[in-house]
Amino acid sequence: MASNSLAPPTASGDRRNRSGSDSTENRHLTSSAGSFASTSHLTVDTQARGRSDTVASNASFVSNVSNPFLTPAQSECGASFVTVDPETALRPDPGTEADFKVENNPFAFTPGHLNKLLNPKSLAAYRALGGIEGIEKGLQADTKSGLSIDETAVRSNVSFEQATRRNSDKFPAASERLGGTGSEPFADRIRVYGKNVLPAKKATPFWRLAWQAYNDNVIILLTVAAVISLALGIYEAVGVVHPAGETPLDWIEGVAICAAILIVTLVGSLNDWQKEKAFVKLNAKKEDREVKAFRSGKSYMISVHDIMVGDVLHLEPGDLVPVDGIFIEGHDLKCDESSATGESDALKKTAGVEVMRQLEAGVNPKNLDPFIISGAKVLEGVGTFMVTSVGTNSSFGKILMSVRTEIEPTPLQKKLEGLAVAIAKIGGSSAALLFFILLFRFAAALPQNPAPAPVKASQFMDILIVAITIIVVAVPEGLPLAVTLALAIATKRMLKENNLVRVLRACETMGNATTICSDKTGTLTTNKMTVVAGTFGTSSFDKDSESGKSDSSPAQWATGLPQPTKDAIVQSVAINSTAFEGVENGEFAFIGSKTETALLSLVREHLGMQSLPEARANEQTVQMFPFDSGKKCMGAVIKLRDGSGHRLLVKGASEILLGYSSLKTDTQTLATSPLTQADRNEIGAVIDKYAKKSLRTIGLIYRDFAQWPPAHAEMTEDGQVEFASVLKDLAFLGVVGIQDPVRPGVPEAVRKAQHAGVTVRMVTGDNAVTAQAIATECGIYTDGLIMEGPVFRALSEAEMDAKLPRLQVLARSSPEDKRILVARLKHLGETVAVTGDGTNDAPALKAADVGFSMGICGTEVAKEASEIVLMDDNFASILTALKWGRAVNDSVQKFLQFQITVNITAVLLAFISAVSDPEMKSVLTAVQLLWVNLIMDTFAALALATDPPTDKVLDRKPQPKSAPLITTNMWKMIIGQAIFQLVVTLVFYFAGMQLLGYPDTPEAHLELKTMIFNMFVWMQIFNEFNNRRLDNKFNIFEGVQRNQFFIFINMLMVGLQVAIIYVGGKAFEIKAGGLSGTQWGICVGVAGISLPWAIVVRLFPDPWFATLVRIFGGPFATAWRFVRGHLQKAFRVFKKDKKKADEESAIETAETDNTNEKQTPAVGNTNNNEPAVVVVSPPVGEAPEITVSPVTPAPPAIQVDDLDAPADEKKGDTTKEKP
Repeated sequence: MASNSLAPPTASGDRRNRSGSDSTENRHLTSSAGSFASTSHLTVDTQARGRSDTVASNASFVSNVSNPFLTPAQSECGASFVTVDPETALRPDPGTEADFKVENNPFAFTPGHLNKLLNPKSLAAYRALGGIEGIEKGLQADTKSGLSIDETAVRSNVSFEQATRRNSDKFPAASERLGGTGSEPFADRIRVYGKNVLPAKKATPFWRLAWQAYNDNVIILLTVAAVISLALGIYEAVGVVHPAGETPLDWIEGVAICAAILIVTLVGSLNDWQKEKAFVKLNAKKEDREVKAFRSGKSYMISVHDIMVGDVLHLEPGDLVPVDGIFIEGHDLKCDESSATGESDALKKTAGVEVMRQLEAGVNPKNLDPFIISGAKVLEGVGTFMVTSVGTNSSFGKILMSVRTEIEPTPLQKKLEGLAVAIAKIGGSSAALLFFILLFRFAAALPQNPAPAPVKASQFMDILIVAITIIVVAVPEGLPLAVTLALAIATKRMLKENNLVRVLRACETMGNATTICSDKTGTLTTNKMTVVAGTFGTSSFDKDSESGKSDSSPAQWATGLPQPTKDAIVQSVAINSTAFEGVENGEFAFIGSKTETALLSLVREHLGMQSLPEARANEQTVQMFPFDSGKKCMGAVIKLRDGSGHRLLVKGASEILLGYSSLKTDTQTLATSPLTQADRNEIGAVIDKYAKKSLRTIGLIYRDFAQWPPAHAEMTEDGQVEFASVLKDLAFLGVVGIQDPVRPGVPEAVRKAQHAGVTVRMVTGDNAVTAQAIATECGIYTDGLIMEGPVFRALSEAEMDAKLPRLQVLARSSPEDKRILVARLKHLGETVAVTGDGTNDAPALKAADVGFSMGICGTEVAKEASEIVLMDDNFASILTALKWGRAVNDSVQKFLQFQITVNITAVLLAFISAVSDPEMKSVLTAVQLLWVNLIMDTFAALALATDPPTDKVLDRKPQPKSAPLITTNMWKMIIGQAIFQLVVTLVFYFAGMQLLGYPDTPEAHLELKTMIFNMFVWMQIFNEFNNRRLDNKFNIFEGVQRNQFFIFINMLMVGLQVAIIYVGGKAFEIKAGGLSGTQWGICVGVAGISLPWAIVVRLFPDPWFATLVRIFGGPFATAWRFVRGHLQKAFRVFKKDKKKADEESAIETAETDNTNEKQTPAVGNTNNNEPAVVVVSPPVGEAPEITVSPVTPAPPAIQVDDLDAPADEKKGDTTKEKP
């Protein structure tokens, strides 16, 4: 059984001879073939570590607190390696001891041992674990074939000593286990090392959400008032004598208000809980992705959550490393680890075996780095690595666990929060004004009021409760809820339509996008590529994809090629490629770039390539040049089998490669001859012919060298050949045309986007001829401009800005061209959406207002830089995002229009009725207002924020960035409906008794108030339907059947309102037993007039309304500014008195301190108005610190006008300078 102690077990056997007599350094680092495990005792002895601890403690190999993942590219690592013994290298850090203890561990290492590799990066720990070979044995894995797909429980144990012993068998004799610990796949690995998932963020419990919803100052104040009212009601019921037969029910109002507060709180928290659940599901989908793993000797695409310790993973440019590991082998692998380590340099990786070889040879380990760290981005090269830590044990996992943050509010939410504050201030001012008016009336009538004290107190509490309730109604806390709800629903439904929203603000921003810069391959086209044409010297094939006819089929063409030429083409395609063989949907397939898989299919089907791994194994690859978006090509160098030299193979954009060529190849003999101008023109004509058929052209060129590196080649810093220095005088082998059909539905989607006022531009790496053909087919290119990237890049900013409005296609462009295009469009005021799939597209994706990455062919770096991932890589899905973005903005505006109408009506109605009523009571009681508030805030948000988009949203142009949140048309409907509701309600309030012929009795008055309350609620229900449209069109029921939630919410409100009228009774202060059929008819009939009235409002021209607002709105604005100004002055007086008292107290304290404090003489001038030079005594061994600090006199008392001055005008200059 493997040791479960905190360090590796004691090594057995004799120690090997060491050179030199002493020395502690030699004891810690032996240059013999033995490992650390065989050079010294490794048991942890905290009492007696002797000199080794001293040396270790003095070594510079320590964890840097600010940078815990220090890279070995620094000198500290090299210096430390020779002073850290295995015991020290694998000693647990404080607080991590539990990671070194695993019960029944069949593996040689615990998670703690493996964590020591990267916390910080430690070559000492790497060697102590036996290097990549020791890790491979200890994890019972295989660097060549990966883990077995059939593994469940591990059937044998490997000890630490067996794993770390050098020059032993690759798979040491391991002791049999009595039995595994599970039958699930990789059961033991999961038990010991965990899964590659972070623990789910602890969900906010429902009770906490309820408390957060309740924890509002106004709600708490209303609760206090309700409790006091309840207490007074109970006292009146118990402590006051009532006439015979009268039942005291004054306490019911307090209970009803408390119950209403509870319902409002619970419904609000239920909404928050549902919203949180939706975002949890979205985040889980967002974090899942697929990676390339090697298992049982074959490549598979597996979920990132299924990665196991011991897995062998592929790396290529653009990958985002999901786990920690050790580099096995590859070519020119460079990683950007800035997200994990903070270091911005590209770090070159060295294969694990080579690192161990150099360490044992005593080479300076300064630049040795076999560590693959999670969170890093692969910049260049390809390779494989073995996984050593997953999930919370990985470096990036630990960082993510420590920096989990809440979702930031979107710009629209921030706007609405500001609007909500403004509305709340107006409502609060109205409530305060009402309170003081009623209070003065109450105080004036107090001497003549014969009621007992409890009744008077209850009357006062009624005034206070109405005022507070008006504040509750006026504060539109539902505004942010409406946005969040709309976003939650939109992101959930967008996911079903192949849009994975990574950043919430992208939803609302996309709704007002004015231009889309789209890639061609995979977005506008199907990305299902097939080689349909090719020309190699004098032989060619050209298949008519439409009819299936061909002048020469690929099979016939291949038959006429000699074997050396076939081999050269196979080499160019198979070796110079990062694709691999795998299984997709249960069938054999090539996995990787679609261009590469199309070429591989050609050589496998027609040129005799049997197996891709076999083809690569038959050649000795010396160097790989990953695809360079600037040069539009990639390369590979192989050693020729006859030993005569090396061959450089290059594959890329055909017209670019033609420029690198000075020779042509005879396909019969592979002999080369000079490439004449006539030859260039002929090849160029072939390329143009393919391009006009919308074919993507790929060229193949090569060159043989007598030696590698060539004598003339330039070298990079890490000793590799610079790609650009060998891209000349190459031999042109041939060109192929690859068909990538336009996606079905893309032309229609482009047309719809253009109809919606969105300009669609195509940005592609293909040449101008191919780009024009595809753009024309898609409907993007009409009569605008087509430019190539180099020409565009050479323009001045002024020239770019002049050409951009007509630019429709940017061909042969680089990612930098795309970034410049996005930046200039934004400079012109456009809201830009851009698509990207490559690592180098990240700057453009970040620069755009909304970045779309490709879910299928996009790199992980591109996905991280984007806001939305297109799961199907389809342009039509961008149109879906556009529609949902507009739907989100529309939903918020609908709710805003509805809520402000209710705010205005309810506040004014309560104010007017309370002021005019002899008993100072509002026509709508506190409980009734709370019910209206529930309708207004929660139910309306649920109903209006859930409308799905229709194609009609694409019939209008995008709103400019400067457009107000509430449009003229919205204000027209708000004011029009508010006028209707106020007029109708006040007419019934003041003249209802006469209109309905009711007798002047308390019962009749209660009946009328019940009707007014019922009518008011029904007005809001009908007005919800009115607010389903924001334009001046009449059909408010359009698409209502598709929003079942809207129908359900309205049915619920109707049902609850009917129930309240019939059983609300005393709690709602309405007529017991409900209303008659006639009264119901009057209430619903009059409220229903709001529907035809909305048509009248819509018919009223917007310009006329704007003119009326300017005429009549001026006096109201002036009056409001006057009231607000006086209120602010009143508050300033209170603030001034408090602040002045505080300052006087502070000055007195400062004077006392100055009197008691022992003065230190200053060097130089000691005048109070001059700066004093103070010498601060430093710690021993450091220079004194000299600080010049100005001494300012005490500030004068602050006047009222000073309170409005900017902060920098109020404060003296207290800046300190260090000479």
